[in-house]
Amino acid sequence: MGSGLARIVSLWAAGLALGASVAVASAGQCPGNPDALGTSRTIVVDPREHIRIGTMDYAETLPLLDREVVLTFDDGPIPPYTGKVLDILAAECVKATYFIVGTMAKEYPALVRRAYDEGHTIGTHSMTHPFRFRALSVERANAQIDDGIAATAAALGDPDRLAPFFRFPGFGHTRPAHEHAASRGLMVWGADVPADDWHKLGPREVARRAVQRLEYKGKGILLLHDIHQRTVDALPLILKELKERGFRVVHVVPANAERAPSVTTAEAWLPHSRPKPAAPLIRVAALQDLDADILMKKSAEELCSLTPPHEAVHRAAGRGRARMAGIAHAELGHAKVGQVKARQAKVANVAPTTSMPDAHAAQ
Repeated sequence: MGSGLARIVSLWAAGLALGASVAVASAGQCPGNPDALGTSRTIVVDPREHIRIGTMDYAETLPLLDREVVLTFDDGPIPPYTGKVLDILAAECVKATYFIVGTMAKEYPALVRRAYDEGHTIGTHSMTHPFRFRALSVERANAQIDDGIAATAAALGDPDRLAPFFRFPGFGHTRPAHEHAASRGLMVWGADVPADDWHKLGPREVARRAVQRLEYKGKGILLLHDIHQRTVDALPLILKELKERGFRVVHVVPANAERAPSVTTAEAWLPHSRPKPAAPLIRVAALQDLDADILMKKSAEELCSLTPPHEAVHRAAGRGRARMAGIAHAELGHAKVGQVKARQAKVANVAPTTSMPDAHAAQ
């Protein structure tokens, strides 16, 4: 019965969190697809104020609300995959940020222009994507950044169309390279959530990892690659799951003379500025047993009205982040103390932990 109680409380709390979310873009805004996921809002950022973002590497990330996600794609463009990804995004009226490799921009400039013309943000990802970026000399690393920008701007036909957003290949940043990027006014992007689509995984596994990790984080920058068939196949699954789970897609654009930065606070850029609502702590004093059937008959209001326990159960931390909030406590008399403690031990293990890689490896 303990595991049944844990599942019911977990699902109920998740439902409350979803109910508190800001509504997604209303149906009918996407031509031909009234049920599309859509893009819920646009954030305008000033790269000079926040020069490095993404919790996989940096102390700050984008000022997202709970259950908001920013889609990013690296390493393209390359046919036929980039075109297929653009088709999928267009069908769902979803906007993303692309980090373009300079040699690919020179080879396929029409795809770069298509991504821009369809409303996506275009950043850069070095000239040739050297896997050992950290091993480059300062001069060669700076040239990788500069040449990638020049090649992508040339493909777009107008340097003003290029966002001052840059992502290091394989997250292989160095102090001098960071200094050079800052001198050029670039906002360096890491990521919050990898989908591991650069590994030889099936599309369902790519989608599972992406969605599971977003659920764990609650929000963030999702790292994908538009150069693999597995990503093409996984993307519809990811978008479908995001919609069903109440996530909303946010588009990010740079500030310019005509576009002022969105108003935010310094705290909003910190990873835990808007924590996910914790599962409510419930005292099941009114129940005669930890019986899932009895809980099922109670409404959310009835459960919320029960008195909270004197202390939370199972509040553990993992790598500086709280993994869980604890669950139920029952006072059923001295005769059942041992039985209750055993059940609480099972209830405490509600959610699995998710192992997150430290950095985005060779793509």
